[in-house]
Amino acid sequence: MAITGSGSLAISLVLFVISVAFLPKVEGQNLATDNVSVIEGETATISCRVKDNDDSVIQLLNPNRQTIYFRDVRPLKDSRFQLVNFSDNELRVSLSNVSLSDEGRYVCQLYTDPPQEAYADITVLVPPGNPMIESREEMVSEGNETELTCTAMSSKPAASIRWMKKGEELTGETTVEETYDRMFTVTSRVRFSVTKEDDGVPVDCIIDHPAAKDLLAQRQLDVLYKPEVKIVVAYPNGLTREGDNLDLTCIAEGKPHPRRIIWLRVDEDMPPHAVVTGHDLYIENLNKSYNGTYRCVASNAVGDAYDDYALYVYDAPTTIPTPTTNPVNTQDPRAGEGAPQKIDHAVIGGVVAVVMFAILCALIVLGRYFARHKGTYFTHEAKGADDAADADTAIINAEGGHNNTDEKKEYYI
Repeated sequence: MAITGSGSLAISLVLFVISVAFLPKVEGQNLATDNVSVIEGETATISCRVKDNDDSVIQLLNPNRQTIYFRDVRPLKDSRFQLVNFSDNELRVSLSNVSLSDEGRYVCQLYTDPPQEAYADITVLVPPGNPMIESREEMVSEGNETELTCTAMSSKPAASIRWMKKGEELTGETTVEETYDRMFTVTSRVRFSVTKEDDGVPVDCIIDHPAAKDLLAQRQLDVLYKPEVKIVVAYPNGLTREGDNLDLTCIAEGKPHPRRIIWLRVDEDMPPHAVVTGHDLYIENLNKSYNGTYRCVASNAVGDAYDDYALYVYDAPTTIPTPTTNPVNTQDPRAGEGAPQKIDHAVIGGVVAVVMFAILCALIVLGRYFARHKGTYFTHEAKGADDAADADTAIINAEGGHNNTDEKKEYYI
């Protein structure tokens, strides 16, 4: 009668069992193995190791006590089990494409008297699916509280969830639910108040699990906030003086963008020459009656905000402007050709006074000079003239200073 392969293996096992029954008692042999953790779908390796083996038989059993390998023979019809190594000191077997049903306690058995056993527990790890973050609301206004929920589904063991925002860890509330297939779903909720600085800031949901690395979900905060308002002086660059023009620009940023910009004068009416164009306020030909506080108010769906500009008009400058071919003040882009020039009347008055004083001094000096020369002429002409009988005598008396009849007279023809 022909004997099939399976029948031959059965006969061999029976003969082996009979032979084991008559084996002598062996002491000092050690059988060892290790627990194994494996990710679902990957390969697990079980190693049965013997120290100081005396040719005793090694076999590997599954959690149901079915023989997987007897020495180097595989009675179990599961091709996922493959022999990796067989020797007197080791039986090593691999199990590919591990599933949850493969989890349990495997037995390494050594046929001695008495038989020795060692146990290897296979733990199957199932990583969670991609985490999901949900928000209670799509957008939140500054100062209010928002709530985010992160879920890690179908993992084994249960995953742990951490929250991070701008490098700081947030504290969440975690719940764990076990499903019918020995899997776990973990949900974490976190609540915190937001500010306008949180707009666009990412919040991370980080999943920690032995079967997964760098698993996270991220959501950016969408924060609404009231406008931020700032008044910028476009002209003039320095002090505001009488006769100048004033140009102010209101810069307003918010989320949503401000839908309305209003210019007003606090507690007073706007000057009659004030012109508002969009975000700009323009006042020409300033005078001191325009002093006061000017306010720009911006509004959006979240609220209102404003900025103030205090106007103080100084006196017109007291310097004579340098003559130019174009008398227009080119620093003011809105000034026309007829813009008034600033003249220092005090300086002009001083210059006129100096000129008049110089002229007066010149007249005094010339008067004294002419008066002195005129007196000398009359003195010489009159010397001896009163007592002279004729002109010749008058001249002689003038030159000599007295009447001398004894002097000789010379006549020139």
